[in-house]
Amino acid sequence: MAITLILLPDFALILFGYLLRRLDYFSGEFWLGLEKFIYFVLFPPLLFRALAGREIDIQASLPMLLAGIGFTTAGIALGYLARYLFRLQHASFASGIQCAFRFNSYVGFAVIGSIDGQAGIAAIALLFGLMIPLVNVVSVSMLARHSQQSMWRELASNPLILGIIVGVSSSLLGFQPPQWLMHALGPLADAALPLGLMTVGAGLRFTEWQRQPGLIIYWSSVKLLLVPAVAALLASLLPLGEVQRHAVMVMATLPAATSSYILAVRMGGDGQLAAALVTATTLAAMLTMPLCLSLAL
Repeated sequence: MAITLILLPDFALILFGYLLRRLDYFSGEFWLGLEKFIYFVLFPPLLFRALAGREIDIQASLPMLLAGIGFTTAGIALGYLARYLFRLQHASFASGIQCAFRFNSYVGFAVIGSIDGQAGIAAIALLFGLMIPLVNVVSVSMLARHSQQSMWRELASNPLILGIIVGVSSSLLGFQPPQWLMHALGPLADAALPLGLMTVGAGLRFTEWQRQPGLIIYWSSVKLLLVPAVAALLASLLPLGEVQRHAVMVMATLPAATSSYILAVRMGGDGQLAAALVTATTLAAMLTMPLCLSLAL
């Protein structure tokens, strides 16, 4: 019950964003522009504020990073089985499998921030910093193996990765940001998560659910049930601190990334299937996240 109450405001913001989009208070172009603004302008200050000036022990974080690699690899392997179970065409397979292992960072930062505050955001930022390149490389290589050059350029300009690198580097070098800078970044960082959650809700799409319900249920189950089960097993075996264990479990229980749809469309894949999976995992996560986190934490 406690975890449910902690997560309730975050999921309420997602539903509020969906309601605003459904009622056409703002156009689709507004939401696209807002998401770009959050991603490139608001998230880097959030990450820098959480990481800069904080003592980061990379060696002590290795078990947490190993757990992240472990449950992400499990998601990729289990997701890959759908190709044989459902006899999929390559475009549908490559577009949909992303949703078995890619994660929604907006929801992740909001949830861990509600549980552990800045310490939790810093811990999960390290996980994201390692896993974002991995999941993007796998996703892009499956959609188009000839797109390696653009993939690396995209990774190099990813604001989440850049924010994490700058924040971690500042911490490791012993740089203490001046108070005026942290105060100036505060309003931008504080706006990132609620606005990000609203854009998640605005991006929900309910088309294509009837086309392949078994496939959607399978990939959603991998992402929301099987991957968290693997993460819980790894968390019980590895020497994780409390905040690290929370970060591992929050990341493992996250719904699929909304960027899965964008990537599928941009690379000529099955965008409608990806959109259906993002919507299905986001809505189902409102039930599975509290359940899994209550059992594991």
